[in-house]
Amino acid sequence: MRFLKILVVIAVSLVLQTTLARFLVRGSTGVDLVLVGVTYLGLTTGPVAGLLSGTIAGLAQDSLGTGVLGIGGLSKTVVGFLAGIIGTAFIVSQPIPRFLVFFGATWIEMLITGGLHVMLDPQPAPISWAGILARAFGNALVGVVVFQLIEAVPGMVERRRSMSRARSRR
Repeated sequence: MRFLKILVVIAVSLVLQTTLARFLVRGSTGVDLVLVGVTYLGLTTGPVAGLLSGTIAGLAQDSLGTGVLGIGGLSKTVVGFLAGIIGTAFIVSQPIPRFLVFFGATWIEMLITGGLHVMLDPQPAPISWAGILARAFGNALVGVVVFQLIEAVPGMVERRRSMSRARSRR
C-alpha cells in the first residue's frame, strides 16, 4: 500500500509539473512540484520510503529534462531521506514546521544540484540566490497548502457521508 502511495504521488506530481510548468515557472524561479511530492512522502512515510521516492521521482524528472541524468535523482534522494528522518524525529504536524521543512528541502536540493552541476557540467548555469529563495518560498507555500488539503479531504468526505445518511433517515 505504501509503494502504491509513492507511485501515485510521484505520478501526479510529475504530470502536474509537466502540465503546469508554463504557469509555475517565471524566468529562473518556479515551483518544483516533484520536490514537494518527495518531501511530503518523506515526512509522511519515513526515511526509507523518502529515499525510494526521491530516487524514482528524481530519475523520472531527469529523464524528462535535458540536463545531466542522475543529478536530480541524487539530490531528491537526499532530500527525501532527510525529510523522512525529520518526520520521524520531530513532530511536524503544524503549518509553520512544515513550511520550514519544505523551505529547507528546497535549499538542500538546490545546493546539491548546483554543486553537482559545477562538478559535472562543462558549462553550468550561474546560481541565483534570489531565485533559490523565491523557489524555496514557493515550494514551501505549495507544500503546506497541499499538506493541509490532503489532511482535510478525509474529514470532508466523512462529514458529507454523515450528512447524506442523516437526510436519508428522514
